[in-house]
Amino acid sequence: MAPLSCPAATLLRLRDGVQRACGFRKTLHCWRRNYGAVVDGVGQLLSHHPGAASYAASVRSSSSGGRDLTEELWSAYRQAKRRTEALTPPISASSVDPDTIFANNEMSLRDTEIYGFDYDYTLAFYSRHLHTLIFNIARDLLISNHRYPEGLRQYEYIPNFAVRGLHYDVQKALLMKIDAFHYIQLGTVYRGLHPVSDEEVIAMYEGSHVPLEIMSDFYGKSSHGHTMKQFMDIFSLPEMTLLCCVNDFFMKHNIDYEPVHLYKDVKEAIRDVHVKGIMYRAVEADIGKYICYGEQSHAVLKKLSEHGKKMFLITNSPFDFVDRGMNYIVGKDWRDLFDIVIVQADKPGFFNDRRKPFRRVTDKGALLWDRIHRLEKGKIYKQGNLYEFLRLTGWRGSKVLYFGDHIYSDLADLTLKHGWRTGAIIPELRKEIKIMNTEQYMHMMAWLQALTGLIEQMQVHRDPASQAVVEEWISEREDMRAQTKDIFNGQFGSLFRTYHNPTYFSRRLSRFADIYMASISCLLNYDLQHTFFPRRTPLQHESSVWPEPGQAAAAASQLDRT
Repeated sequence: MAPLSCPAATLLRLRDGVQRACGFRKTLHCWRRNYGAVVDGVGQLLSHHPGAASYAASVRSSSSGGRDLTEELWSAYRQAKRRTEALTPPISASSVDPDTIFANNEMSLRDTEIYGFDYDYTLAFYSRHLHTLIFNIARDLLISNHRYPEGLRQYEYIPNFAVRGLHYDVQKALLMKIDAFHYIQLGTVYRGLHPVSDEEVIAMYEGSHVPLEIMSDFYGKSSHGHTMKQFMDIFSLPEMTLLCCVNDFFMKHNIDYEPVHLYKDVKEAIRDVHVKGIMYRAVEADIGKYICYGEQSHAVLKKLSEHGKKMFLITNSPFDFVDRGMNYIVGKDWRDLFDIVIVQADKPGFFNDRRKPFRRVTDKGALLWDRIHRLEKGKIYKQGNLYEFLRLTGWRGSKVLYFGDHIYSDLADLTLKHGWRTGAIIPELRKEIKIMNTEQYMHMMAWLQALTGLIEQMQVHRDPASQAVVEEWISEREDMRAQTKDIFNGQFGSLFRTYHNPTYFSRRLSRFADIYMASISCLLNYDLQHTFFPRRTPLQHESSVWPEPGQAAAAASQLDRT
């Protein structure tokens, strides 16, 4: 994406106000990553101008000269706001392309010889109808198999209730969002379908920090003493909603229940939807209703095949289900594109358990008993393990790139233990980027950061009148933070941020995925020699004086024309 250019005259017009808007450096740094040369140019003015960093001292000096200090504070506020409003239109002219591939780690496709894929939500994308289907089947299983009240049938799936990456406290029956530092985002804790007050949350957890020993285990599960479960799978959205609906029913009717039993029963019902094949049969019966974006996945596979890349598929889904879906997405010859196809792999166990051998599956689903000495193109294999896969193929290290949607089950072991490159598929990116590209959101974030800077600088004034002004700003900031949450999801906010901190989900994403994107189709925008570079975002103690790669290229191009 080409950076946004800005005439020098525009920067000069902004300079005077910028020099006095002490918190504005943070505003500019927030937008530096994506919004071009306007931000960079003004940021350099701030970086080299002592007035921006020492504005609090100038206010003190003005006050000692007889001017009212609160008047100076509000003057700084008004100037910062004007500068923010002036900068928002040029910033909003440049937006983030939702088809971009984002890099956490430098990676070149030139070095990638072998491409691996998960199936669900990687090659096959599902419509909103699938979550409704899963919810309804699991709800009915609770009633028929676990003797839950018939009144639960009144609950329907709520599409926009939960987001991926949330934690569930099994013993307290609370659904919540936790940040990268194990702090609960207050205002995002739900018991049933209703929020829990901040005061009650703080009382229950003796603050808002969740100790490591009760967090979910490495794979996000609540086991071996861990009381938290993290929902990382896109398929888990109906599960979270069902948990909250059942909790809501019991509370509304004053029914005494054991939260641990409820969690296990819902978990078992959701598992049965998959394991017993109920969901698979329903999707196969009306595949056009449930699968979408098929032509894009086909185009990616075709492109890789034409460039001589080897490809393999490792999925937990059964062969009949995958075959039906791939016939719909690619065509009956889909198996010709893959060198190896492995179904019912039982990830993440596939990556760790050396004991399970591969077993061949016939086209009719029959299991053969012969020992597997090599993995052959055109044949279907079940279970197995990665260590045997590596021995039979020799596909090791960074020449392999594997794509999946589940950060733990698909990607974590591959990057930590085996050195494969990993690509995370995050469909939620499209919606979030669309929101972030709106002028409303850009203006809100720019002013939020500028206001935060003002508070940070002006808190040094301890007289009651000044503190009253700063407290008013803090109240405005808190209101804006709530708005920035609600703009993504009214209950839990963004998948990627808890106010200013990354979410726990984001932390794991940045650790386990070299690259991430909204869908596999984003590969169509890049040639297979492309190198992905992560942004060098300054650490808190570093000065943000270096240009972004796109800005450097634009500057070089400008020099060539002069």
